[in-house]
Amino acid sequence: MKKIYSLLIAISAMTLTACHEVHEYADDPHGNFEALWSTIDSHYCFFKEKNIDWNAVHDVYAKRIGNEMTREELFIVCSDMLDELRDGHVNLSAPFNTSYYRKWWSDYPQNFSLRLIEESYFNFNYRQTAGMMFGILHENIGYIHYPSFANPIGEGNLDNVLYFLKNTQGLIIDIRDNGGGDLTNVQTLVARFIKEPTIVGYISHKTGPGHSDFSEPRAITYNPADLQRIRWGKPVIVLTNRSTFSAANNFVSIMKLLPDVRIVGATTGGGSGMPYSSELPCGWSIRFSACSMLDANRNSTESGVTPSPGCAIDMDPTEALKGKDSILEFAISLLQNP
Repeated sequence: MKKIYSLLIAISAMTLTACHEVHEYADDPHGNFEALWSTIDSHYCFFKEKNIDWNAVHDVYAKRIGNEMTREELFIVCSDMLDELRDGHVNLSAPFNTSYYRKWWSDYPQNFSLRLIEESYFNFNYRQTAGMMFGILHENIGYIHYPSFANPIGEGNLDNVLYFLKNTQGLIIDIRDNGGGDLTNVQTLVARFIKEPTIVGYISHKTGPGHSDFSEPRAITYNPADLQRIRWGKPVIVLTNRSTFSAANNFVSIMKLLPDVRIVGATTGGGSGMPYSSELPCGWSIRFSACSMLDANRNSTESGVTPSPGCAIDMDPTEALKGKDSILEFAISLLQNP
């Protein structure tokens, strides 16, 4: 997630800096550790939601810090501490490594194979534009695979895709393995499925260093695409897996609340915090969730968005060996039998 709210985050960060004392930390193992812990303590946005006792975490990991430890050893301890946040948006970056919490997706089935889709459903005869793979399934159902919201979506590209699919019975948007990207692309895509200005969620900023210091949630409104653009008015199914994260998670939370849209597959990976970056005395950078985004019902989606009722399904490995994607097959069946 980036760009669309980056200015608000920057303003929020500057406001916080102006409101309380900024401590200076030494460039040694203890100083860098304390700087990291303190930065997260003052600015991270999901302590309450995840029931994390950050003071207790400090006491556990501070015992592992020693004056004679190498930078590599310090990095390992700091990375282990950050894993306690259970957040895929948290990264510590040094010249020799970047930490990353993987258990938000690694403990779950993948539930997706692009090669299976390309080969078994399109015989490699599909179209591509603006980062989207699309085509018409044999059941006369439109299919779009969008692998990353980091890929810009042009309005003209979307017109061409939706026009090509206009005579189909319904549309499947497959964002399995979509790790997120730019929220402006979410807005561009959602605009094709709404008919009027729509509140799609809320954002809440930190207002102070306390774990509960947040502003009142502010509504985020999306407008429909211009009248000269092609809008989609038929049933839509969005396919998800645990590796659907960040901006893709946000897209699912919006689409789930729209009429005639169903979410099929597995609960998404979450990642609803707007990232913010800071730096330690040694020059390492730290990226973490600093602003909380809520869905249109003011519910957090940090832990993921669940499928629509009755639409939770995993891929069957046996069927996959036969060239069948059981999640996609389920979606096709729903569109054929509304």
